[in-house]
Amino acid sequence: MDKDEELLCGRVYGGDHDHPRPGPKPGRAYAELVGGPLDGLLLDITGWTQDQIDSGVALQTELGRFGVGGRATYDPRPGDSARFDWSGDTP
Repeated sequence: MDKDEELLCGRVYGGDHDHPRPGPKPGRAYAELVGGPLDGLLLDITGWTQDQIDSGVALQTELGRFGVGGRATYDPRPGDSARFDWSGDTP
């Protein structure tokens, strides 16, 4: 399986887990979340500017260190903006 095929098998962050097809949609751009509580999920970055990508994200999750209301922070991997690496949790 090549990298593109692997991405098509993933689940998208924020997507409805009960949806019959929770995977990525054609024509959208995604970054894979690597490490931390959201490891393996895809983040829809369609329409993001390079500055927004470079800034990273703090994504709500109850799975991190701070539980409900907490956020997991992810930064783009240097040289590979298709991967965002976990950098920690924040309240």
